[in-house]
Amino acid sequence: MNWEEKIKDLNGWHFGGKGSGIEDELLDLVIKGIKTATCSWYEGYEAEGESLPVVGSVQYIMDSKDRPRCVIELVSVEIKPFLEVDEDFARAEGEGDLSYEHWKKAHINFFKSYEDEIGLKWNSETQHVVCERFKVLHVF
Repeated sequence: MNWEEKIKDLNGWHFGGKGSGIEDELLDLVIKGIKTATCSWYEGYEAEGESLPVVGSVQYIMDSKDRPRCVIELVSVEIKPFLEVDEDFARAEGEGDLSYEHWKKAHINFFKSYEDEIGLKWNSETQHVVCERFKVLHVF
């Protein structure tokens, strides 16, 4: 398959968000097969008028310079309370020391940094996350 042509029909995005400073670090974890999952703030989708991710969707991931680096397919999507994310999912996110404690602290900080942009307040006790698992289809 000619992925250079195919990505013209796909949505592209950056892990961590464009300009977050962590795009390349997270992308590297994906390419190495360490990161096979990601999550986002569920309530943020409505606040930003965005559609929820769909199982089977194929997307490309860009580096910090907006270059396509890999193509992924979503294999599962689950919405759950933040505090119900388990250790297995935290480990699949592939970040830090792979512990649940690291995952929880990093995501609380990340979601709090996003509050002003979407006009919501992050509360770990009440907010939900969209937990996505994916597989890499192609690396450029």
